[in-house]
Amino acid sequence: MTLTCVVVEDEPLARNLMEQYILKVSHLQLVKSFSNPLAALDFLRNNSVDILFSDIQMPEITGISLLKILPKKPLVILTTAYSEYALEGYELDVVDYLLKPITLERFLKAVERATQRFTPLSTISLPETAFPAEPSPQSIFVKDGTKLVKIRLNEILYIEGLKDYVSIYTKDKKVVTLQTLKSLEVQLIPHQFIRVHHSYIVSFEAIDAIEKEKIQIGKVWIPISDTYRKSFKEFMERKQS
Repeated sequence: MTLTCVVVEDEPLARNLMEQYILKVSHLQLVKSFSNPLAALDFLRNNSVDILFSDIQMPEITGISLLKILPKKPLVILTTAYSEYALEGYELDVVDYLLKPITLERFLKAVERATQRFTPLSTISLPETAFPAEPSPQSIFVKDGTKLVKIRLNEILYIEGLKDYVSIYTKDKKVVTLQTLKSLEVQLIPHQFIRVHHSYIVSFEAIDAIEKEKIQIGKVWIPISDTYRKSFKEFMERKQS
């Protein structure tokens, strides 16, 4: 089965990279590539495609606006250099969110997710690099001041939210970033992290003890709220089964 694709990207180098990546996947077919989102909108109003690769920050209209306007939405994979746009994209049910610079391996993982929406994975022939036997440690990038900081998920102990900021506590450091706890939560691995409170997400591997309505991580005690008590209990039961 062949999946048709459209790329919308105003930066020539980034657009060329996405085109080259698509050509490397045998079951993807690039139909059109646009530098202007308005031209892409006109095309997509009259033509159906399976996957839309779209940058978020573009002149005239953003990738988010393009997605909202489209009457018939294909599967969407958003790309951007700024991690703070992830939340709105996920609320619009995008397949994946790629943070620039985009590696081939990360691109292939996004394609894999899109492919699964159409057909069982076993029927698709992807390059071997799409299915590494031992995936490299998964990481996220968060904005710390004027720079993007890479944080390995397996090093996170817990995350604390306070209005529009979150503090990420790792084994070695604390990183404060301007985003909501919900926007960060969608980037985490569900079987590794669990929301236990309106203001806290914890890593299962970091939990040292559980006493009544509190979780101990090192010298820190984190409350388990009524809202998340049931989901936390079910999470722990799955981990122990």
